[in-house]
Amino acid sequence: MPKNIFIEDIMVRDVACATLPGSRDEVLKILKNKHISGVPVLKDSKVVGIVTRTNLLQNPEEEQLALLMTRDPITISPGSDLQTAARLLLQHGIRRLPVVDEGKLVGLVTVADVIGAIADMNIDTPIKDYVEKEVVAIYSETPLPVVARIMELAGVKAVPVLDSALELIGIISDRDIISASIIEDSVEMSDMSAGQDDDAWTWESMRDTMSIYYSVSRIKVPNLIGSDIMIREPITATYIASISDCARKMKRNRIDQIPIINSNRKLQGLLRDHDLLKPLIES
Repeated sequence: MPKNIFIEDIMVRDVACATLPGSRDEVLKILKNKHISGVPVLKDSKVVGIVTRTNLLQNPEEEQLALLMTRDPITISPGSDLQTAARLLLQHGIRRLPVVDEGKLVGLVTVADVIGAIADMNIDTPIKDYVEKEVVAIYSETPLPVVARIMELAGVKAVPVLDSALELIGIISDRDIISASIIEDSVEMSDMSAGQDDDAWTWESMRDTMSIYYSVSRIKVPNLIGSDIMIREPITATYIASISDCARKMKRNRIDQIPIINSNRKLQGLLRDHDLLKPLIES
């Protein structure tokens, strides 16, 4: 493996950021317009958090950026090498590392940036040993809110889509769900009782009540089905494909995962971009 690739060689320098105080709607707009999955959060020009699509989907009613973001993110210096970045990304299960120099944000390195470097390394090792064989897949007619919930419970960012013949016909990622989602505003009511629970003579049916109305804004996943938003004819590979070949497919098509199939288009597993980082730290 090459030892002379440094973070400053592959990092993104023009970084989209959110700042405190900020709102969920501002972040959602950035993610949709920039076609990205997360951004650093700054306060007084210092990195104080990261907010991602996962944060938004897991907290659909929260509007304050300070409560949505993951605090104290893992960072890296521009002089660190590629193997260090791969190790941090894998160890902490994250997708991006703010690049900080003397306390100032100077760039961002993501899993995709590391994959781009792997694509140029000509690593001809087959991917078979790096494929995840235990895969969460969904039926094409599954309602989209159910798909989103399955992904949240399983802790995955993408699910292959199967038809009734069990053939792979598409894939859905959290990016697709966010792109299809809308902000829904509603007014809800809460009744507050003036009675006291420790008053033995206060009957539940006779308590004075006060109704409080308050507005709620939440991210709503539309009532579509999986096949309505899935990416059709997804990029695929077989077990004999090489690491660098798959990295090139991910880089060229800007995807995070590749379904692994056999000659009958039956799903065999899923190769995630994180899986391709493992050869870097094994060398």
